[in-house]
Amino acid sequence: MESLFCCPVCGGGLERQERRYVCSSGHSFDRAKEGYVNLLPANFQHSKAPGDGKDMAAARTRFLDGGWYGPLRDELCQLIEDAAPDAPALLDAGCGEGWYTQALAQTVERRGGRTAGLDLSKPAVKKAARRCPEAEIAVGTLYHLPLTGESVDVLINCFSPLAAKEFRRVLKPGGRFLYVVPGPRHLWELKQVLYDRPYENEEKREEYSGFRYLDVAAVETHFTLPKPQAIQDLFCMTPYYWKTPKAGAQRLERLEQLEVTAQFRVHVMEKEG
Repeated sequence: MESLFCCPVCGGGLERQERRYVCSSGHSFDRAKEGYVNLLPANFQHSKAPGDGKDMAAARTRFLDGGWYGPLRDELCQLIEDAAPDAPALLDAGCGEGWYTQALAQTVERRGGRTAGLDLSKPAVKKAARRCPEAEIAVGTLYHLPLTGESVDVLINCFSPLAAKEFRRVLKPGGRFLYVVPGPRHLWELKQVLYDRPYENEEKREEYSGFRYLDVAAVETHFTLPKPQAIQDLFCMTPYYWKTPKAGAQRLERLEQLEVTAQFRVHVMEKEG
C-alpha cells in the first residue's frame, strides 16, 4: 500500500508493507510492534531520546483521556467536516499520544481519506500508534517532514512547534492549515496558583507567508479537576512546569481540586496558489 509518508533519505515514495516501509531506491524502515515507523534521520536527532519523555507522555495521556479538552477535539473534527474535500489526506503535525489524531482519523476515514501523525517523541508515538490503528504514525521532525510537496489537504498543528515553511511545502494549493494556540485566559486558575502576578496570553493573528487567513475559531470550556493527580498531569503538560517558582509549585501540590478555564484559538488558514 502506498504511504502518505516519503523516504527521509531520498525523498522517494514509500510502500507500506506489513513489517516495514520501503522506497524504490531500497531504503527500508522497520515497523515497530506497536505499528509506527521511525523516519527521523540520524543527523536530525540531536539527543538520544528527543522529544517528550515517558513521564510527560503518560501525564498527557491520563489528562486527555479524562475528556477535559473534548470541545477542542470536537471543533477540529467539525472544521474538517465543513471544509475538507472528499477523500482528504490529513497530517497531524505534532500528534503526541494520538488523542486528537484518533478522532481526526475517524472523521477523515468516513470521508474516504487517510491520516498520518508525526511526532518527535518515541514514547508518545508508541501510544499514538496503539490508539490510532487507522492512521499512519511515525517518529519524525516537523522541520523536515517526511512527506512530498503538495501531498496534504489538511494539516493540523495543536500546541506543537510551528514550522510554517515546511507546512506550506506539503500542503496542496487551497489546503487548510488549522493552528491551535492558547486563548488569553487559558488555564487562568492554574496560573493564579502558580504565580503571584499571573498574566494573560497575548491575543494575536500573525500573517504567515503563503497562507491566507479564513477564520479564528474560539473554543472555551470549564471543568473541575477532582484530584491532585489530574492537577499535576495538567501542570506537566504546560510550559509552566519548567519555569514555575518553587513556591508556586508547592501551592499547587497542596490542592485537592481545581476549577479550570480552558480557552483555545483555532487559526484557520488556506494555502495560497
